[in-house]
Amino acid sequence: MCANFQPPPLEKLLAWGFAIAEDAQYKAEVFPGQVAPIVTSADPYRIHMACFGLVPHWAEPKLARMTYNARSETVASKPSFRAAWRNGQLGAIPVQSFFEPSYESGKAVRHAIRRKDREPFWLAGLWERRLDDPGPTRMSFTLLTISAEGHSIMGRMHEPEDQKRSVVLLDGDERNEWLNAKASDRHHFMRLFEESDFEDQAEPSEPRQSARKVSGH
Repeated sequence: MCANFQPPPLEKLLAWGFAIAEDAQYKAEVFPGQVAPIVTSADPYRIHMACFGLVPHWAEPKLARMTYNARSETVASKPSFRAAWRNGQLGAIPVQSFFEPSYESGKAVRHAIRRKDREPFWLAGLWERRLDDPGPTRMSFTLLTISAEGHSIMGRMHEPEDQKRSVVLLDGDERNEWLNAKASDRHHFMRLFEESDFEDQAEPSEPRQSARKVSGH
């Protein structure tokens, strides 16, 4: 389960060669209901801004605060996600780090999970578009999750009695493979990330920072 993450700076996304919309802006840390950069199966070479929390056409925008994660085991049947899954509306979300609570000290301590080399990576998700919506939920997304029992990092997050879950990381050049994956092939991506490449560090929450604004290219 992931309810908070840090996208890479826009300068990094520009350096990767993505086209970016002129109105692109997002906060240094993103929470449900806020916008973040995403690459979609419909437009794999452009960064779009989308609301963290998937909102289908029939739902109220406030649903975003409850649909920011989608279990891979039930994504094909859950009303909020099944249309996006069926239609191949796959997304890749660039991330610098994501945050989870650890209770190893007896109380919740926020941990940042990131690559040891500090390079950004991609998370697998689904996206939706609401063409008649003028607000931030015009485009929205959810992060896919899988069981993390026994994982040396994700297995230590959340309260001891909670089921252990992890977001789905995409390795190396897998981004475009994921965006084009057929339903019968998507289960190949539903695996835990390699612990040796990542680290977790206690990192208390900071005041929410203001959005950055850049011109798109």
